[in-house]
Amino acid sequence: MPFAHVTLATSDVPRTAAFIERALGYARKVMPASSIAEAIWFDIGRGQELHVLHVPGFQISAFEAEYGRHIAMFHPRSAFPALKARLTADGAVLIDPIRPTPFERFFFREPVNGYVFEIIDEDVAR
Repeated sequence: MPFAHVTLATSDVPRTAAFIERALGYARKVMPASSIAEAIWFDIGRGQELHVLHVPGFQISAFEAEYGRHIAMFHPRSAFPALKARLTADGAVLIDPIRPTPFERFFFREPVNGYVFEIIDEDVAR
């Protein structure tokens, strides 16, 4: 079954959301009136969402890594160079994979909270 959404906690919703918009290109969704916390929701395609939620005093886990918690997403291989340029321009740190695979992929650490994302070539990995 597909997931409905992923929620990323942060102590700085505006900065986290701005990075997601600029670097990953996701569009914001209209927030439901029932929301009781500072949050911004994104449409990430295929009916799935990414929620950025304010959590006072939030601190990232020390286990954000390839062999730890990370968020894996598919992206066209032909668009990797442009994505990497946007990511680094916005302060993300690119990380080479530890484990070799028969398909192209890379990791990055986002600059606001330190979340680790894995970007996988959608054309050959499925």
